This record gives sequence, structure tokens and C-alpha cells, in this order.
Amino acid sequence: MLKFKYSLLAAMALLSCTFTSCIQDEAQNAEADITACALTNTSMLIRTPVITNDEVKFYINGWNDVTKLAPTFTLTDGATIEPASGTVRNFMTPQTYTVTSQDGQWKKTYKVSFISDDPATTYHFEKIKYFVEKDYIHGNGQDKEYYQIFTDNTSDGGIMDWASGNAGYKITHSQDTPDTYPTCQAENGFIGKCVKLETKDTGKLGKMFKAPIAAGNLFTGEFSSNLFVANMATLTHFGVPFRKTPTYLTGFYKYKAGAKVTDANLDEVKGQKDTFDVYAVFFETSKDTPYLDGTNSLTSPNIVSMARLTEKKETDEWTFFSIKFQPMNGKTIDANKLKEGKYSLAIVMSSSIDGAKFIGAVGSTLYIDEMELLYE
Repeated sequence: MLKFKYSLLAAMALLSCTFTSCIQDEAQNAEADITACALTNTSMLIRTPVITNDEVKFYINGWNDVTKLAPTFTLTDGATIEPASGTVRNFMTPQTYTVTSQDGQWKKTYKVSFISDDPATTYHFEKIKYFVEKDYIHGNGQDKEYYQIFTDNTSDGGIMDWASGNAGYKITHSQDTPDTYPTCQAENGFIGKCVKLETKDTGKLGKMFKAPIAAGNLFTGEFSSNLFVANMATLTHFGVPFRKTPTYLTGFYKYKAGAKVTDANLDEVKGQKDTFDVYAVFFETSKDTPYLDGTNSLTSPNIVSMARLTEKKETDEWTFFSIKFQPMNGKTIDANKLKEGKYSLAIVMSSSIDGAKFIGAVGSTLYIDEMELLYE
């Protein structure tokens, strides 16, 4: 759960005590989150584990034995977990854990997976699920579907979740319906349905934090739930382990630019027309660089190769693209590092090319469908 929610609740509780003695015991914690995780055998991990709202992902190599593993978990204050942290379990299939808050009123179920397969390489954008969370402000704690999450099948039948910035947009537009978020599914794709990315106004709160727009985006990786950062562009954690050499990225798009490009102060950028971005980067990971983000996804010295769409236009017709991965930074691929999962792949799409800098035109809309990653 986002810390913002509990900060708000805490503030409300403080106000209620302002004109009273407020000498009763402090309320017990209502959070039920996994905040960190670990393995005794750290050599198994090829990148830092990823924790989202309801999942924990450990990335390992395919030859690791996962039948008797005992991951440990750090929880929010006073919370408990079942089965207990450190319990030996068979992770040939994902296992579930239930976290209960200190006050006993809230429970959250996490799916814990050990992932050794590469991500999906064909993307149809037909399948979605919903980010569901309890609505504490308007819904009396009832479950609510906030926004859509796209999924695709991996080569071995697993599921790969795409990430987006919808979680950030939720803070300022929590009452919007899922199909009005910057990233959502649309009808009339090239085949079946497609993904729709639209640059949106984030309202008064977004403007206050110098983030007045939210470009629709979709990427391989994770969106960080830690919204209290100096640079919002660091919330996008691009890249997932990939053990093959990418060669081309292909697909179909349609695009319409919004009427007026504005900057982070909502001032009009004269003479500039908005455009979209589609690119993929293959990069070497390290302890210091487990992923890329919105500040370095095109400039990091760790990038080995890049495919970026440069020939693009506004069009109402589905338009095919095929972009080749070009070598970067004078780097070559080390076969041993590739086998060991030391390289990651990030595929990134955005309705405004400078959306990470909060520069773009409200209403710019990009449709993408039937993408494929070619590799050798």
C-alpha cells in the first residue's frame, strides 16, 4: 500500500486530537506490507528482488534448484506473515503468503515467484488485469479496481506484467475509471484490442509538485511505489533480465499529437509539436545499476545496444515499424554474462517523447499493437 494513504490517515487522526487531551494509547499499525526480502544463498540472484503491491519476484538462473528455499521477509511494524518468514517451501510454482496488520484488521496476499525464464517476446495487448486496492477515502475500505495492467505470456507459459506510470496518476485521480487512465486498453487494434497511451493533465496537486502532466507509458520493468523522491523520473525502473541477443523490435502504431506543448510549469513551449517515443535498450546490470530509469534510459554507459523509432508521423492508419538494435558505447556482449543473466532488456513506449521531464501536450495519443522482439 502506498505510504501516501497512511500519511493522510495519520494527519486526519492528528487533527482529531488537536482540541482534546488525546492521551489514550497510540493506535496499532494498520499496514500489511512486505517491505524487503532476502535469501540466504544470495549467489542465486541475478538482480535485486522486486516487490510490488501484491507480488515478490526473485530472478534466478534456470539451473538453480528451487524445491527447498526459505526466503525471509521484512514487514511493516507489528505485522505478521503466514507461513512464517524463513519457512522452507517448494517454489517450482509460485507460493502465496498472507500478511496481517498489527491491528488485525487488514490482510494482504502476496504471490512469491522465482523467475528463471526470459520475458515475453510477442506482445498482443489483449490481456489485462486490474490493480485492486481498498478505497479508504471514498469507499469505506472496500476493494476498488483503479487501473489496468497489461500481461503477456512468456515462452514457457508464464506471465509477464508490463509496468506503467498509472500508479503515480492514481494519487491525483483516484476516482477516475480504469479506462480513463493514461495507459489503458482500447478497441479496434490492428488485431483485436491494443494499448492506448494518452498524455493527461494531473490537476492541481500535480502542478504543485511540478508534474503537471502524465504521459501514457508502458515498459518492461517496475514502477516504484516510493512517491516521495526528489526526481519523479526515477520512479520508472526499466529492464528485466534477458539471456538472448535482441536484433529488432517490430510493431504497429497510430498517433495524434495534442494541441499545445507545455513545460513543467505549464508554460507553452512555442514552436514545438509533440511526438511519441518507442525504444528498446539492452544493457549490462551491476550492483550499482540493477535497472535504468527515466533519467538515464537513453544515456547510461551500461547500454550495450539500442533500437529507437526515429521515422514516425501523425497517422490515423495502423503503420508498421521495424527498428534494428544498434551497438552503443563501444560495447560487445560477453557470452558468459549473457548466460548468467547479467544483461537486461527495457522496452519503453510513451505518448510524449519528453514526458519524463513533464514536457508534452495534453491529448497526445499513441496506439500500439502486435509488437514482436526478434533475437538470436
